[in-house]
Amino acid sequence: MLLHTGLVILAYLAGSLASAVIVCKIMGLEDPREQGSGNPGTTNVLRLHGRTAALLTLCGDVLKGALPVLLLRYVQAPDVFVAAAGLAAFSGHLYPLFFGFRGGKGVATLLGVLLAFHWLLGAAFIMTWLLVALLSRYSSLAAITAALLAPVYCWLMLPSPYLVAGTGLMSAILIWRHRSNIKNLLAGKENKISL
Repeated sequence: MLLHTGLVILAYLAGSLASAVIVCKIMGLEDPREQGSGNPGTTNVLRLHGRTAALLTLCGDVLKGALPVLLLRYVQAPDVFVAAAGLAAFSGHLYPLFFGFRGGKGVATLLGVLLAFHWLLGAAFIMTWLLVALLSRYSSLAAITAALLAPVYCWLMLPSPYLVAGTGLMSAILIWRHRSNIKNLLAGKENKISL
């Protein structure tokens, strides 16, 4: 149990590595927290610095959600610790220790966690996001819709109440983190993505 608890703490530290800030610094680009929406996430990096920086940011954010969960699965931890590791990595992304607790909204990191819970769960999240994004051209609406459905997908696919509860909690937090986007969507002021 001590090992499992330590790995959950490491999951938070892994989540605290702000991929967007690190990628932009390595590439000599301006800090995404100081431009655009101010969100250190894939969408803001895409708008500010293009596809390469955005793709690297996306990969980093997905990996830091997936790897801690996969590590807990590898050591055959109980589902309560697997769910806790996912929540810890997700929380680290939102409130990163190494970057003044100023993080992103957690979409890609949640995706990484869901993929590690079960690849089909992650695939359902991706397909929902893509469908809504293609139809609406709003990244935020796609993320909110995918997050709303993620606990339902998890409940249908996985028998673990801990994983379902963890998914539900992360989804609720993600939607709350999008509250300004929700206001903009309702007011018709939200920025569309270029497909």
